Amino acid sequence: MSALPTREEDDAVREDSSEKPATEMRWRGTCAYVGTTFEGWQAQASKLAVQDHLEKCLAKIFGRPIRIHGSGRTDSGVHARGQVFHFDADWRHGSEKLLRAISTGIPAAMQVTSLELAKPGFHARFGATGKRYVYFIHRGRADPFDDPFCWSLGDRPLDVEAMRSTAKLLVGKHDFRAFSAFNRVERETTVRTLRRLDVIGRGKKLRIVAEADGFLYKMVRTLVGALVAVGLGKLKSEQVAALLDGQPRAHLIETAPAKGLFLWRVEYGRKR
Repeated sequence: MSALPTREEDDAVREDSSEKPATEMRWRGTCAYVGTTFEGWQAQASKLAVQDHLEKCLAKIFGRPIRIHGSGRTDSGVHARGQVFHFDADWRHGSEKLLRAISTGIPAAMQVTSLELAKPGFHARFGATGKRYVYFIHRGRADPFDDPFCWSLGDRPLDVEAMRSTAKLLVGKHDFRAFSAFNRVERETTVRTLRRLDVIGRGKKLRIVAEADGFLYKMVRTLVGALVAVGLGKLKSEQVAALLDGQPRAHLIETAPAKGLFLWRVEYGRKR
């Protein structure tokens, strides 16, 4: 996958694309997609990202290039049930007809689940006040229908209660530099407020729910990897908690596979 642009470069593109005729309206959409089918969310030179397919479809509908803006980037292999995006275009035939037109022009592995006129000033990325991710884990070997959407841990013993107690230590406002691919975020703060980190379920199927005001690059997958390491007895809770002082990424933590992760929901409105 080609290198992502810097935040400054990405923002410059957004500013350039904001110039539009006064007659154009801002549309807000939500989409779901199977991440293993695409090369992430952000447009790529290969034209195989989710954004590429949506923009290609919109260009056919409107007869000109349409730039869309997502709430954030999901990496290749990461799924979404609630990715939010916006774009500007003049359409006078109602949101239902536009939604049908888009639905017939995109791959079956993605779906625009809602589309509506946005409130003035709405921005899918800069207006977001929080996100929820859900990660699915299977104890044992998952069947062929679940395996593409979870991390199968095999028959290794897993201490779920230890994972839960460790998760509680990570909730709050901390420097999560050790829980991200920090070399990709050198120009921004690595402090985030993790509002929720729950290990839910029993038996073979578990899910880890993470909510925060924002997430760093690979942060959720690294948090999951740390919790699983505790569950497998490879790390102790205090070792994981000790990483909340902004130190570089710990080599002991395995990044969880992308296929188990879902962008579940994007929040807008007042910041907590």
